[in-house]
Amino acid sequence: MTTLPPISPEKVSLNHIRALIGVNARVILEIGAHHGWHTAWFLKTFPNATIYAFEPEPRAITNFKASISDPRIHLQEMAVGATDGEAKFYVSSGLPPNLSPADAAIAYPQGWDQSGSLRVPKTHKIVWPWCKFEGAGAVKVRRLDTWARENGIGPVDLIWADTQGAEGDLISGGHETLARTRYLYTEYSNDEWYEGQPTLAQLMEMLPNFTVLKRYKDDVLLKNNSN
Repeated sequence: MTTLPPISPEKVSLNHIRALIGVNARVILEIGAHHGWHTAWFLKTFPNATIYAFEPEPRAITNFKASISDPRIHLQEMAVGATDGEAKFYVSSGLPPNLSPADAAIAYPQGWDQSGSLRVPKTHKIVWPWCKFEGAGAVKVRRLDTWARENGIGPVDLIWADTQGAEGDLISGGHETLARTRYLYTEYSNDEWYEGQPTLAQLMEMLPNFTVLKRYKDDVLLKNNSN
């Protein structure tokens, strides 16, 4: 069994990411790009990188397009999962109680669009009772390996993933791509926020060539020992 390091009290440092992968990074995959907040940082920090940003949520896609425009960004309007085709996507709604109406109107003009998932919400509804899942729709889904073959993707410097419980699906459909990926940063939960969501220990069993560089409360930074 993999021995996991203690949780760092710090938040992830984007400067640390830059120091690891280098300013001359060439390929970054952002899986779960939402409104493009991190995308903008990647653009600014890695001037030679091509960035593939994946987002299936229609409201988030609208906001992304309104705020991000650069020839180095390639928006993929799809989810990354374990199969190719279409899948049900559970749409989030509601607003955090500590968010003012003015801030909500700016950040989430069409409602909370940050927790939608390919996975059925489970304890998420208990931990964040204000976040509702009152609807679902079909979205396009591609296995990471299928998409990479279709787009001629070779070595990857960084995968930055926020898939809301579908971390195991990303990995199971992306073994070939992950094998040539230097660093992986992903959200995780040891509570089953979404049905079938793997724990960090289970994720590490799925990634035998990766080791933990730094563990955060709900995120982890991994290094591929083969690259």
